[in-house]
Amino acid sequence: QVQLVESGGGSVQAGSSLTLSCAASGFIFSNHAMSWVRQAPGKGVEWISAINSGGASTIYGSSVEGRFTISRDNAKSMVYLQMTNLKPEDTAVYYCAKDGYSSSFYKPPWAQGTQVTVSS
Repeated sequence: QVQLVESGGGSVQAGSSLTLSCAASGFIFSNHAMSWVRQAPGKGVEWISAINSGGASTIYGSSVEGRFTISRDNAKSMVYLQMTNLKPEDTAVYYCAKDGYSSSFYKPPWAQGTQVTVSS
């Protein structure tokens, strides 16, 4: 089954940077696009970024474009999210998801995510 394990979250001040990591298993990683999504308290899941299977093409939501960078290492089955100039509104649980570049994303219902808290 698909396993996606996120790490790297934390509590930081506004303007800080964090890099999230996601270890993937249970599927052929290099055949799939990958995404990052987040869920703020009391809100729905928000898609924020995706990278194609080869890593050459990336897309971002308007709320994070210019501040966040997605990348991947197919040899290690890892996907990353570099976050800079963090804002309090970035506070959320962050999840990586399978696909989501030109199709819907899949986030396992058992995913734990990683908490990012940004204080002003």
